[in-house]
Amino acid sequence: MENSHLHFNTSIGVKKPENIRNKDQACPFCERDQLTDLIAVDGPIILLKNKYPVLENAFQTVLIETDDCHADISTYSNEYLHRLIRFGLKYWLEMEQSGRYRSVIFFKNHGPLSGGTLAHPHMQIIGLHDIDYKEKVSQDMFEGIVIAEEEGVRLTLSTKPRVGFYEFNVEMKDSGYELRFSDYMQIAVHYILNHFPFKTTSYNVFFHHVEDKIYAKIVSRFVTTPLYIGYGIPQVPNNLQWMAGEVRNIYFNRM
Repeated sequence: MENSHLHFNTSIGVKKPENIRNKDQACPFCERDQLTDLIAVDGPIILLKNKYPVLENAFQTVLIETDDCHADISTYSNEYLHRLIRFGLKYWLEMEQSGRYRSVIFFKNHGPLSGGTLAHPHMQIIGLHDIDYKEKVSQDMFEGIVIAEEEGVRLTLSTKPRVGFYEFNVEMKDSGYELRFSDYMQIAVHYILNHFPFKTTSYNVFFHHVEDKIYAKIVSRFVTTPLYIGYGIPQVPNNLQWMAGEVRNIYFNRM
């Protein structure tokens, strides 16, 4: 029988440090001289094996984005942002192309409602041995209202969100890296953290490689609606056109 669920090792999970809520917990990613099992390093950017591999039948890595514990995608300079995303995409696609995994997932947690445990900016790249995440990906989850499009890169606001409410999508062809890909990601994250119509502190970024395109889905995070938890029914808000126009006015009309 084909496996459809990831198994979580609770004996490892209880040992994981948590400092998003527990502010007295020291940040292990700030103690650079204590890090082990490094895979690749580019200055402050480090890819290493996850010290707490809670997922069974998977190869877990952590991508430490910077040595600044209080930074975020929304605050990086253009140069540093592109350096980071190029680095992450390179190793994600290399793991995918290695043939050692059925699929490889690449994502970021930020904030108390994102599912993460450490506040220090980081992402995760995980090779799954017996699960293909693409089997649960549908093309319509990347469709939406076009906010901006340039150099073959498109920023949209989902009209058929995967979980519900507000999900931004950035897409580009997988034939080469385009600067606008990271620029649009940063705009979506900055808008969520600074200009949302109600206060939010949490988001996720989920990368997808589907056919010949690379997508980044940027999801604002709140307490998940019971309609999705109980029935898998996403909800679509009635102000998507307004929000798309608001993002254009803030980030593009002044350019």
